Amino acid sequence: MDFPFVQKVFSEAETAKLADKLAEEIYQGEVVILNGNLGAGKTYFIRSLLRNFGIENVSSPTFAIVNEYNGKLKFYHFDFYRIKNSEELFNIGFNDYLNDTEAITLIEWGELLPEALPRKRLEIRINIIDDNCREFIFNEHV
Repeated sequence: MDFPFVQKVFSEAETAKLADKLAEEIYQGEVVILNGNLGAGKTYFIRSLLRNFGIENVSSPTFAIVNEYNGKLKFYHFDFYRIKNSEELFNIGFNDYLNDTEAITLIEWGELLPEALPRKRLEIRINIIDDNCREFIFNEHV
């Protein structure tokens, strides 16, 4: 996958295939940000991605802030939607999560706290085109 990368999908099955494609290229220590409106498919994309690593019990961490998953690799799944400021994140040890080079960190709603994001990251923007179409835009920040 060369960045920037843009792809439209027209079903959940196509979304899952796109997640499978990312799973082939993702590596430990990487931070992946998913942005998009409510209902865009951020959690569904993450759920599909993590199935590639033997993880089935994926849920949105909206109220827990972070979920940890262990499968073939370790993942931290954050949701910034209800976080008021970056201080809240740092109080729960956010930097420790980011610095875990054996894990992959996934963050939904990262655009809400851009000051907390690491410089090196992969950002995925999911745009709702209509009820049956989503546009995924992948950008790598180094």
